[in-house]
Amino acid sequence: MHTIGAPGTPRNWELYRTAVVGIRFGERTVRIAPRPRGMVGGFFPVPDGSGATVHVITAWNPYGRTAPDDANARAQRLLLDEVRRHGLTSWPAVGSDVSGTHREESVAVVGLSDVAARDLGRRFGQDAVFAWTSSAWRVLACDTDAVSVSGWAASVRASA
Repeated sequence: MHTIGAPGTPRNWELYRTAVVGIRFGERTVRIAPRPRGMVGGFFPVPDGSGATVHVITAWNPYGRTAPDDANARAQRLLLDEVRRHGLTSWPAVGSDVSGTHREESVAVVGLSDVAARDLGRRFGQDAVFAWTSSAWRVLACDTDAVSVSGWAASVRASA
């Protein structure tokens, strides 16, 4: 994994760089995990050649502090309302650590620029958002220009 702008990274940067994300596409869930830069494989939900990015954003635990479940749920509803209001294509997502012990509801969105995704994350008190393309998995700091670039592997399983 390659990090650009490491000095301006959030306190939990290494946790974001190693996080995995599950995105639910109807009856299946795709689990995206970071891999060494240049290594990509598996399902990508956007047609080849479109150049689109899937951004994964959460409203959970703003400012890196654990919030009560009801506050997280309320903030996440506000985030989803904003995504819908803009008419963006989106899917439910969950970000977690590799072991799955820490999980945060999220939303995967197509139709935002990196700047707009960072801005949306920042408005919901987030340190970082994820940006998934056919060629890379990136972690984008919301308050600085810091970026971590890696490859990705996506595995598909039936949704519960």
